[in-house]
Amino acid sequence: MTLLLAGDIGGTKTILRLVQFSDTVGLKTLYEESFPSGDFPDLVPIVQKFLTTANSSTPDKACFAIAGPVVENTAKLTNLSWFLDTERLSKELGIERISLINDFAAVGYGIFGLTKQDLLTLQVGKYQSAAPMGIIGAGTGLGQGFLIKQGQGYQVFPSEGGHADFAPRNQLEFELLKYILTKYDIQRVSVERVVSGLGIISIYQFLRDRKIATESPVIANAVRTWEQEAGKSEKTVDPGALIGNAALEKSDRLSEQTMQLFVEAYGAEAGNLALKLLPYGGLYIAGGIAPKILPLIQDGSFLTNFTQKGRMGSLLGEIPVHIILNQQVGLIGAALSASRL
Repeated sequence: MTLLLAGDIGGTKTILRLVQFSDTVGLKTLYEESFPSGDFPDLVPIVQKFLTTANSSTPDKACFAIAGPVVENTAKLTNLSWFLDTERLSKELGIERISLINDFAAVGYGIFGLTKQDLLTLQVGKYQSAAPMGIIGAGTGLGQGFLIKQGQGYQVFPSEGGHADFAPRNQLEFELLKYILTKYDIQRVSVERVVSGLGIISIYQFLRDRKIATESPVIANAVRTWEQEAGKSEKTVDPGALIGNAALEKSDRLSEQTMQLFVEAYGAEAGNLALKLLPYGGLYIAGGIAPKILPLIQDGSFLTNFTQKGRMGSLLGEIPVHIILNQQVGLIGAALSASRL
């Protein structure tokens, strides 16, 4: 048995999980705890407190998934002053083997620790065991990555594809592009500005200002509060969640149209990634948004826009597409990655 420490490190919270691993049983969670990242000057005191509370011996290996790029075993978190270095962490924590990986790379590894109950298949497609696998996930931002077969396993590669250009496909989306360019006084619009939690709010603001439909007082108040809190590290409201719930309940026409445009853009971008990878090993929809709006993803518009690629549409119709329902896939991936150290 090997004792592993897995971590999901973000600007808002840090989740740690103590795991026992064996080739026969696989992963067995022993203890898990979440910490507010901003309350600590560094990751080291969090891990020390965690291991003390868990009454655990020093883990054999550790892997931490970081919300940001990892360069030469170091990472600077976007919304924290933490600078993480595997050599320093190993020395101060007494853990012999430590790795840092991008949080979306962790999702890639985590796919192999999921069960059938953790997935919802949107499109069965024609699975090919030797083909690449793709990952895309809208949440706070838009993550993308891919996996390539190597020997008996896969190598996971994160990417910054969410920062590629947003490609409008019709008059409404062209107007949305112009709206975002003007509103934020920027030179280009990344697809992440549309297909993400922040994108949901941008789409809502765009349709609201075009007076597509009357605003709900509750959502209108939430959006305006959010706008007034611009620049603050923590918001008191989550209008994106309210908009998504209202669309699911069909209680607000403006929210319904917002989510329709969002799902169409999400499907189109997933199709763009699929065109570049041809992931007949499966395209996995990760992130926090998809599981919360499943009926909207399943109503057909996501797959319609996914396959709406002209002459290439028939190719995309053969790609297996799955939604990851388990929101702890990153922790699972960090644990599996640690086991390989």
